[in-house]
Amino acid sequence: MVAPLDLLDVESLLSDTERDIREVVRRVADDRVRPDVAEWYEKGQTPVRDLALEFGKLGLLGMHLTGYGCAGASAVSYGLACMELEAADSGVRSLVSVQGSLAMYAIWKFGSEEQKQRWLPGMAAGELIGCFGLTEPDHGSDPANMSTRARRDGADWVLDGGKMWITNAPLADVAVIWARAEEGVVGFAVPTDTPGFSAREIKRKMSLRASSTGEITLEGVRLPESARLPEARGLKAPLSCLTEARFGIIWGSMGAARDCLRVAIDYATTREQFGRPIGGFQLTQAKLADMSLELQKGFLLALHLGRLRDSTGALRPEQVSIGKLNNVREAIAIARTCRTILGGNGISGEYPVMRHANNLESVLTYEGTSEIHQLVIGQKLTGLNAFA
Repeated sequence: MVAPLDLLDVESLLSDTERDIREVVRRVADDRVRPDVAEWYEKGQTPVRDLALEFGKLGLLGMHLTGYGCAGASAVSYGLACMELEAADSGVRSLVSVQGSLAMYAIWKFGSEEQKQRWLPGMAAGELIGCFGLTEPDHGSDPANMSTRARRDGADWVLDGGKMWITNAPLADVAVIWARAEEGVVGFAVPTDTPGFSAREIKRKMSLRASSTGEITLEGVRLPESARLPEARGLKAPLSCLTEARFGIIWGSMGAARDCLRVAIDYATTREQFGRPIGGFQLTQAKLADMSLELQKGFLLALHLGRLRDSTGALRPEQVSIGKLNNVREAIAIARTCRTILGGNGISGEYPVMRHANNLESVLTYEGTSEIHQLVIGQKLTGLNAFA
């Protein structure tokens, strides 16, 4: 048997350093996450702080950033790390993505030197947890109309409002909060022990259960001017953070898809019906072939975008939208098809396939729904804005 990604010899497209980083992350996922993640998912409880410290020791938190204790790894290396983490569980990859590509990136990109020194080294080490507060109960895909307000009061700022579906919020030490002010959208690095700030755990989730998700309430949160991210000007700032996080999703979703396909192939070659393994039936082989095709195409797309980012320093939003739209859409299709191969066992927690499928329902929505990415691509193709 040949592993799906071996069909095109994609291994030859990676450098020795990239393969080494991937293997390190794969080992920690195998050793630290896989043995317990089914139980974490079932209970809706994950040792986030313990994982953050372990990931920090490996340099995984903010690994693609430079300075302040960050590893300064390449985009492809970061993508491979996301792929291995999400092959274990999307919620665990979300912990790393939100910490590094949203909270840390926002401070690294838009913060003052004082803010960077205060927060980034501890976040890179996993000693401090960060979250990113943009989405609101009534404003998910339309952040331009966010309800959270920031008003000046003397030398201070006062924040009022709420944020919803915020990964890491119940555990966070610092929250990057976006709000509307007279001068437009502004961002703040908010210590979560500030009076008026509260975060409650969102319960009864059916997806990303191995991830801590919260609702943030801001009631007269008073902050000094030094808490404002000085280089964040307008809505473009938080949207650029989303572009940063979407890159990890492009890779991570392929990890979940690969894990589902691995399990389905193993199952199909050992499960017998009608006197022979189900992998010997034409319909099953057709499913496996089609899924392998989409997995390889998705990996090559992710690798191309990673190489492009490493060579140019940045990706255009529509390029990231192409990657997120395609790879998550194909990953969830792969997970669902793998579930059919496992039959009734496909819904059992003894196998990871249904857990991946459920998690990918959230990944399909967050950091921009499929519809939003279609409109981003459509606007680029036509020059016409279909958002309004």
